[in-house]
Amino acid sequence: MKISFKDIDIISHLVLETELYKHYHYPELLSRYDSNFIEFKRMPTLKEFIEAEEFLRGYHSEYGQNHLKFVFPQDHDFTDELRDYFNTEAYQISVNELYAIKPHDFPEVKSNSEVVVKAVDSASFQDYLQLQYNQDVPFGVNFAEAKAGMLKWQFEDENITQLIAYYQGKPAGAVDVILKEGTAEIDNLFVVDSFQRKGIGSIIQRFIMDSYQDKMIILIADGEDTPKEMYRKQNYKYLGYQKDVLKILK
Repeated sequence: MKISFKDIDIISHLVLETELYKHYHYPELLSRYDSNFIEFKRMPTLKEFIEAEEFLRGYHSEYGQNHLKFVFPQDHDFTDELRDYFNTEAYQISVNELYAIKPHDFPEVKSNSEVVVKAVDSASFQDYLQLQYNQDVPFGVNFAEAKAGMLKWQFEDENITQLIAYYQGKPAGAVDVILKEGTAEIDNLFVVDSFQRKGIGSIIQRFIMDSYQDKMIILIADGEDTPKEMYRKQNYKYLGYQKDVLKILK
């Protein structure tokens, strides 16, 4: 099957689609950048971008949102004109990379009886929520609390599996697996800093590979961060990149 960024799940509502772009808005969590943005269907000219920028600025102003985010088509770079504008207007430019792997291609992982990975249930849900809250609170208490509300409804979603990892009985890491017809998407995989370098991340992934052997496992990695090198070593295949820009309004 051909995998692209279109297979990546978007937690949001499509509120407007034009010939040029799709506008996603998520009033349930207004401060989540990845849920409130414009995604271009083709590369815009500078004039088209500025028009979309003015629209989104006005729309977000009505909801008290202080950011502008724009996502661009897969495997397309910016024109010099657009890049100069982003630099002048203090936009942050990011690159995400898409990876996929068939479960049987994932390398064997040394077992560790001190690490237990399980699907989140009613007994472990509070541990999972606390782990997520600790990860999110540096971005603000309001964001962390609103995110917790989103995680609660995801707990009830049969297409999302929340996993938690324990090390010596202590909550140590978590991940969400988003299930679609042919794919299982690894989302928000993390291990608590104090439990790093114990192989927990690999054990979590091994659990996913064993659980969804009939699906293609996909994920997004920061194109400028080190985890992508780990994924390459684990036999994930690079399938393309996608750029976005973000501006925090004063």
